[in-house]
Amino acid sequence: MLALAHVSTDRRRASSAEGVSGDGADSTCPVPPCIRRLVGDSVYDEPVTSLPVLPPRRQRGNRKGHGRVTLADVAERVGVSAITVSRALRKPLMVSPETRDRIERAVAELGYIPNRIAGSLASSSPSAVAAILPSLDNSIFTDVLKGAVGTLESSGYQVVLGNSHFDPRVEATLVETFLAHGVGAIMLTGARHATRARSLLARSGIPVVQTWSLPRRPIGACVGFSNYDASYAMVRHLIERGYRDIAFVSAAVANNDRAAARRRGYAKALVDHGLFDDPRTTLESTFDLAAGAAALDRIRSVRPSTDAVFFANDVLASGAVLAALRLGLRVPADIAIAGFDDVELAGHLMPPLTTVRIDRIGLGVTAAELMLDALAGESIAGRRVDIGFEVIARATT
Repeated sequence: MLALAHVSTDRRRASSAEGVSGDGADSTCPVPPCIRRLVGDSVYDEPVTSLPVLPPRRQRGNRKGHGRVTLADVAERVGVSAITVSRALRKPLMVSPETRDRIERAVAELGYIPNRIAGSLASSSPSAVAAILPSLDNSIFTDVLKGAVGTLESSGYQVVLGNSHFDPRVEATLVETFLAHGVGAIMLTGARHATRARSLLARSGIPVVQTWSLPRRPIGACVGFSNYDASYAMVRHLIERGYRDIAFVSAAVANNDRAAARRRGYAKALVDHGLFDDPRTTLESTFDLAAGAAALDRIRSVRPSTDAVFFANDVLASGAVLAALRLGLRVPADIAIAGFDDVELAGHLMPPLTTVRIDRIGLGVTAAELMLDALAGESIAGRRVDIGFEVIARATT
């Protein structure tokens, strides 16, 4: 069973998260609304040349608790009974102001989150885990979910799902909601998370697996690949095919460590090969076919000499291929186009799209295996599993 948790994206409700900047949108940008110029990046996914692949152990024992702060912990800190703490939280007027104040301070200091439901989710042997994705519109994320759900359900766990809409503040609210409902583990996307989310997860003691990135110090464990290396490899492929004036289009790098790392990989490959990184043809975009077409038009208008465009997403790249054909451009003779992710559409375009292949189903399976290992009592702290990537050269380059 897959359950979906809904959290409002209203900024007023999400604004309590700490350590998070805005989405960086520039409403005055003169380019089309789906595209912004890149104004900076952040280093979260460092270059990785080789990491050992650590296959999760498959022998598991009984489920165990994971150090969650309990009502009894708060009671012990304050020096009162658990019943008194429960009463203060549920019916505060029944407890003296002095005791209530001490309990509230202890709750804040310990990071206690009251369980909102009874039964299996609130027991020491939870039967549900949570997955928080940045989008449900993009198949690359739902493919990961598919791999994770199948593995977890076969071991008796159900998955509850949250959609952060690429907003760390919404993600932090989802984390709090899932912890309050007693999930046994949480799967996150990427390496960048709000301070509030990190603090809640650290205090909860439950297993956490980050996906799509390989942070040096994961919250718990991580499974992914080097977005930097994958981007560098694609640019190197384009250079080896003879292209010299290469543009780049990605998602917004604000709050997206994967996009930032791909941007850095692209730039470093150009520098290493003595090529010019033109800021006019380094764009940020939304992820849809029309945005890919608009990005191609923008690039050709500001730098007509561009002979290749690397899109850090196959949907954008597909939109650019279709637009080029409508304009009578020959791909790749007039302009080469490359993508990232190897979604199903990529191999069926005419011409088929050159891209970076990621084993997304396998990524989800491995993340689930890590969570199951932790739920069985094994330590996964600091484990970094590199699933690798592959440049798939097709006819568009």
